[in-house]
Amino acid sequence: MKNIQYFLESQAFGVCTKVGEKLGFATSSIRLYFIYLSFLTFGSPVLVYLIMAFWLNVRKHLRRERSTVWDV
Repeated sequence: MKNIQYFLESQAFGVCTKVGEKLGFATSSIRLYFIYLSFLTFGSPVLVYLIMAFWLNVRKHLRRERSTVWDV
């Protein structure tokens, strides 16, 4: 079960995991609150989730080390 959870978290952006790590909350409770909010607000947290996922992907891309011509 842990392998499946790790695979899904690594492939599905990991937004809830990052928020949980930053705020010190359990990831499962953040996911539940996200689901509850999505039902209560007719899906608007999905947009927030996608924006946060995009931002995490951009940050990961910017932090990656790049080789230059001068490194050769």
